[in-house]
Amino acid sequence: MNMPVRDGVRALTEKEKQTLRLIVRGHDAKSSARDLGLSVHTINERLRDARRKLAVSSSREAARMLLAAEGGGVPPAPDSVGDTPIGEAADAARGEQETAPEVGVGRAHRQPRFLIGGLLMTFTLGLLALVALPQDAPAPPGPSVAAETPDAAVVDKARQWLMLLDRAQWGESYRATTPSFQKLNTLEVWTKASEQARVPLGEMLSRNFVSQQEVPTPPHGYQMVKFRTRFANRTEAIETVTLERETGGWRVAGVTVG
Repeated sequence: MNMPVRDGVRALTEKEKQTLRLIVRGHDAKSSARDLGLSVHTINERLRDARRKLAVSSSREAARMLLAAEGGGVPPAPDSVGDTPIGEAADAARGEQETAPEVGVGRAHRQPRFLIGGLLMTFTLGLLALVALPQDAPAPPGPSVAAETPDAAVVDKARQWLMLLDRAQWGESYRATTPSFQKLNTLEVWTKASEQARVPLGEMLSRNFVSQQEVPTPPHGYQMVKFRTRFANRTEAIETVTLERETGGWRVAGVTVG
């Protein structure tokens, strides 16, 4: 384990570790809150802080990093299929269920958050989705690794996809996402969340490449591309696009704006 990861793990509070241990066993935000006797909001706050300390965008990735640091194996998951999004339930069609990270549109009394690929935006608006990982993943993924030489094709794909959001082309952007993303989000949910999350930012004024990282998550891993973006109504934001290689090229598995 490299020094930044060790430092990040040391920075975790016991409460954050407690929550991550539940996540790595397959719990979502709602079941973790119920197990600990806390609110879903509190669980999400803990997960957000843990992701920040470990410099990752996925709560499950943070949980597996803690598991690896503590020398554990992959614990058995509860009765669930794949990774469940971590966050509060947002779309009325999902009833009163709360899943992590807020897949869909937030409730009326809260401002939703934009989420992607299992990433929770520390921003003010709506969400996207968490990538579903296979149930039989053989081992916890390692920490993300920054690419020494960015892959121009990956960076360009991420930039072009964000431009679809800039132009409010929700359907086109949805069709460029992975099957796992679409399984978690219908076009209707995606459109509603995007309108609530992206439109208030206003016109995109500038977008500059920051970094590209490989996330070695089974089975094939992902690429995370970050941009520093300035909008008419937000002076600076970090956009993170997570991509997965599929037949025919790269497709978007998630996005966050923080």
